[in-house]
Amino acid sequence: MKNDNQTAYPDLDNGRLPRRRFLRRLALLTGSMSTAFALFPTMKGNAFFALPTIVPNGMISESMVEYQGAKGKMKAFLARPDKESKFPAVIVIHENRGLVPHIKEVTRRMAQEGFLSLAPDALSPVGGTPEDISNAGELFAQLDSNETTQNFVAAVGYLKTHPNSTGKVGCTGFCWGGAMTNQVAVNSKDLDAAVPYYGRQPEPSDVEKINAPILAHYAENDERINAGITAFEEALKAAGKEYQIFIYPGTGHGFNNVTNPGRYHAEAAKQAWDRTISFFKDKLK
Repeated sequence: MKNDNQTAYPDLDNGRLPRRRFLRRLALLTGSMSTAFALFPTMKGNAFFALPTIVPNGMISESMVEYQGAKGKMKAFLARPDKESKFPAVIVIHENRGLVPHIKEVTRRMAQEGFLSLAPDALSPVGGTPEDISNAGELFAQLDSNETTQNFVAAVGYLKTHPNSTGKVGCTGFCWGGAMTNQVAVNSKDLDAAVPYYGRQPEPSDVEKINAPILAHYAENDERINAGITAFEEALKAAGKEYQIFIYPGTGHGFNNVTNPGRYHAEAAKQAWDRTISFFKDKLK
């Protein structure tokens, strides 16, 4: 299998890309030089052939923005193709570490695919995601769950009326963000498509409230999350909802996160991403 991102490591290996420059590029993607150094030894061979390309300057426009949440302003990272036009919109919801550089990079990649992309910071009510995320769990524990859900539902309304939006809005998220994506689908009648990655499923009794078609990605080796798949699928079928479920062989929870070499699975991440983009382009047109 070959894709355009396959060139980064060979260029390093044959001397065309200096090691120091490669590490700086990797640090931009992972969020820190220490993570880049930890990741570097794992990259021999084709293990990282799907390493996402860092978006070149000029291809997208990006900024930090604020929108009105349930009880106050929500901070968010916004990216879009760098041209004046209207685009279908996608909310990108982070894992349980907050709005880290990796999620910003996912949001840039979404913009590169032609979407107005917004990554809200769930920790906005407690000051926002800190640079040191070692105590992120304590900050998440301070959030009110219902208010947090409504903060992400509010992002749907923000994007539907954004001057660069066509009015079509999708949502995707990872781990904690996958569970939140499901909750946005339950609580927003205006959501047009939902793609949860290995996220806890909604209560079966809430599934009938979902209007958006669902594309759900799961890891094969994720016992806790996968325990809810059968009930979720039965409820989707019973309610006549449009859905697709994919379980990726040989993967564990978090297989899309390139900054976690112990969990990242390049082939599954690429396949899930391609399916996600195709799904959004179909449902948000």
